[in-house]
Amino acid sequence: MTTEVTHIWIEFQAELKRFIFNKTRSKADTDDILQEVFIKIIKNFDKVNESKNQRKYLYGIVRNSINDYFKNKQNITDDSLIPELTEDESKLLNETIADCCILPFINLLPEKYKEALSIAELQNVSQIELAQKLNISYSNAKSRVQRGREKLKELILECCAFKSDSYGNLIDTESKNCNCS
Repeated sequence: MTTEVTHIWIEFQAELKRFIFNKTRSKADTDDILQEVFIKIIKNFDKVNESKNQRKYLYGIVRNSINDYFKNKQNITDDSLIPELTEDESKLLNETIADCCILPFINLLPEKYKEALSIAELQNVSQIELAQKLNISYSNAKSRVQRGREKLKELILECCAFKSDSYGNLIDTESKNCNCS
C-alpha cells in the first residue's frame, strides 16, 4: 500500500495543493488541509483505490476536508479534540513523506553521507550495525550520520525559506529554487 499512496502523492499532490490554495489563499492552511487529505487517503485507501474515477474521489475528499478544516478551526480550542493517528497510519505517513520529500535531498549528498543516512535513517539500522555493514569504526559511523544530518539540513535550508513563530514552531515555508513545497 505504501507504493500506491506514494504514487497518489506524486501524481496529485501539486494539483490538489493548488486547488486548496485557490480556496484558502493561505499557505499554512493549504499545507494543513493537504496533510489532512492524505491522512484520509491513508485511512480510506481501499475506497480510494476502488473508486472508478480516482481524481473525482480525491477532489471530494479535498472539498470535505476544506469544509471540515474551517469548521474545526473556529471550534477547536483544546488539542485533545484532534484525533490522533494510529501507529500504522503514522508510520505510513512518515514513509510517504520520507520517500517524496526527504529522499531527493539525501540523494544530493556526497556518497559516504548519502549511504550512511540511507542505511541509518531510512532503513532504521542502528549506528553499530551501520559500522559493521560499512566495515568502519563505530565512532566513524556516528560521525558520518551526524555530518550527513548537518549537510541534509543545509540542503533543505538552502532550498526553502522557513518561517517560525516565537516558540520556534514552523508556520510557513516559501520555495526559493526548487519544488519541494
